[in-house]
Amino acid sequence: MINKVIMSEADVRAKYIDPSLRKAGWDEEEQIRREKSFTDGRIIVKRNKATRAKRKAADYILNYRPNYPVAIVEAKNNTLPIGEGMDQAKEYGEILDIPFIYTSNGENFVEFDRFTGIEREIPLDEFPSPEDLWARYTKGKDIKEDEQKIIEENYFFSQTSKSPRYYQRIAINRTIEAIAKGQNRILLVMATGTGKTYTAFQIIWRLWKARTKKRILFLADRNILVDQTMTNDFRYFEDKMIKISRNHISKSHEIYLGLYQSMTGSEDWQQIFKEYSSDFFDLIVVDECHRGSAREDSAWREVLEYFSSATQIGMTATPKETKEVSNINYFGEPIYIYSLKQGIEDGFLAPYKVIRYALDKDVLGFRPYKGQTDRYCNLIEDKEYFVRDFDRTIVLSQRTKLVAKAISEYLKENDRFMKTIVFCENKEHAIELTRYLGNENSDLMKINPRYVTRIMGDNEEGKRQLDNFIDPKEKYPVIATTSKLLTTGVDAKTCKLIVLDSNINSMTEFKQIIGRGTRIDEDYGKTWFTILDFRGVTYLFADPDFDGEPIIDDSFDPTENGGDDIDYPDNPDDVDDIDDINEPEIPDPIDNPIRVKKFYVDDCEVVLINKRIMMLGKDGKLINESFEDYTKKSLKKQFRSLDEFLNIWNKTNRRNLIIKELEERGIDFETLKEEIGANFDEFDIICHLAFDIKPITKKERVEKLKKGNYLKKYSGDAREILEMLLDKYSQENVEVFENISTLRLPQFSKFGSLKKIMQTFESKENYNHIMEELTKELYL
Repeated sequence: MINKVIMSEADVRAKYIDPSLRKAGWDEEEQIRREKSFTDGRIIVKRNKATRAKRKAADYILNYRPNYPVAIVEAKNNTLPIGEGMDQAKEYGEILDIPFIYTSNGENFVEFDRFTGIEREIPLDEFPSPEDLWARYTKGKDIKEDEQKIIEENYFFSQTSKSPRYYQRIAINRTIEAIAKGQNRILLVMATGTGKTYTAFQIIWRLWKARTKKRILFLADRNILVDQTMTNDFRYFEDKMIKISRNHISKSHEIYLGLYQSMTGSEDWQQIFKEYSSDFFDLIVVDECHRGSAREDSAWREVLEYFSSATQIGMTATPKETKEVSNINYFGEPIYIYSLKQGIEDGFLAPYKVIRYALDKDVLGFRPYKGQTDRYCNLIEDKEYFVRDFDRTIVLSQRTKLVAKAISEYLKENDRFMKTIVFCENKEHAIELTRYLGNENSDLMKINPRYVTRIMGDNEEGKRQLDNFIDPKEKYPVIATTSKLLTTGVDAKTCKLIVLDSNINSMTEFKQIIGRGTRIDEDYGKTWFTILDFRGVTYLFADPDFDGEPIIDDSFDPTENGGDDIDYPDNPDDVDDIDDINEPEIPDPIDNPIRVKKFYVDDCEVVLINKRIMMLGKDGKLINESFEDYTKKSLKKQFRSLDEFLNIWNKTNRRNLIIKELEERGIDFETLKEEIGANFDEFDIICHLAFDIKPITKKERVEKLKKGNYLKKYSGDAREILEMLLDKYSQENVEVFENISTLRLPQFSKFGSLKKIMQTFESKENYNHIMEELTKELYL
């Protein structure tokens, strides 16, 4: 019997898979991508430090043409069965939208065809050619020959441009294929911060270059969005592009960008879109189409229906589906959805933690005593007021001051210059909170009065500071207070703190607000963000609609629970503070019979009764239970017995992997140490939670070991070094035994150089052996 030569995965690739691909005609430079990672690795937050989980990567991705992958190949060593990697490869194929999946251990290939669902084994020398797979691809998608000419139009590429991420590529290709096949209404759902505008650019570019669409209109609802689009992603259109407005109507360009408010109006003379014939545009792309376009009587819808012959693409992070409002009914079911949860899992979006504050008056309510008057001598209406009333019908100034103090304390404890957006109930609330925040940070306001700035639709100075706020190079403003101006579209990549002091009942608005923090900018240290919630609105994270597919709700009631779904005005100057456009009037004293709009209470004490930190779990949901209970459940699922755990833990490399794996699943040992005790190491925490073993402190472990017989076989410098290492472990963690550089610390210098210390233990190999032995003894 001939012994089988064992080959590693690298050997299988080099000796069998690579030759098979070359023989089949796959081009080494243009079509084969080896060990191609397609995620950035989920960001894991430990206290205030972030690390990344391992990136997902395929052994081979085969492209028929650039950004058109058709096959995945996974390699395994030849000790494993031929189809061993198929489950993982199928998972990757589904994520990447790649139809043909292959695995090999060097003997043959196993192929899975996602179009047919058929799995088969094929010889090494019969791997399909690029042309074969492309023919099968177009057949599986029912793409006709004339449609292929559109699909095969290249992406835009330059030396300074970026390549699309996998989900952008899927959205772009699916859209082009749908349009090639004659679909004229298309909806793309992509989470905030995932590059919808870049995706729109590539779609427009390919259709424009193919001359399938010659005149194109890109619509947005904020001037800043149009301007950012023109200067960033769309800049490559150069002089073919123009921004249209009431004062600037052009018909000689090919790419048109417009603010829908500038194209429409209540008077016929204002409706500049009617200056264009109804068939003027071939393609219309609507950015943030969850907003005005979703309403049947909106100005957006009027524009879209006027140009009904054009192909229309709606792009949104928050598909809006209720009985009254629907963009699915207009655009159709989304052809692709890339969710916030997936973006965080892939490491393209920033994870978050939530700190939820409970104020006594928010929880218990406020009722005025008999005859109580407010600061303007108005008799306060006798009723119970709750959090939904605060800053709408009644203002508790002590509450506003307490919120300002809590925000400022968080910044002082962490970083006083982290970019912060504070979402307020309305304009007047923003003014008050801006004042109190400024007073809490008077030392910095003295240096620069823009440290706290109100940025709202009616505040011209604030709006001028918006560019400075979103520019990472600009230090000021640091804290931006707003109502709704910053809820959507503002690309503030370095925003690290979102503060919610507004009653938010609209899931659409909530998603957009959270999206202000999800962008990542590692150059400026922005990898995660924190949400301070003073109104309990983060309960919306638990709603299935938060990160689910859009569902039409026929029972939707916009006034249910006293809430109101935000109805955005068509006038861009009215996007903020619908309830409080004017400054409050001060009525005459108490005997004035006119009912006042708001009561202002200065003498009502407000107390913080609870503050709770909530982390993001591996499943993308906030951990609502205590971190200890959450970890206990996770550990009991992972380890079936104490013996199994001990066997793994006592292997040095596996010990580190256990901790890393648990941290990737959302278990933060530093947070656990706050709940259980700072003097326990990871071993005792795991044993305590998984197996109900009473934990002992690191110091107790050290004392137990020193009283035993283990150290008696050492003397002199060796004994002293070991005791010092044990003492250091009792203050830190087990890594002091695993990292030889510990011996370079100043306290070990009296024993000589590292080389000399190794000689004390005979050799480096023997020292490492002693450390392993010592660690095992420590955990007995």
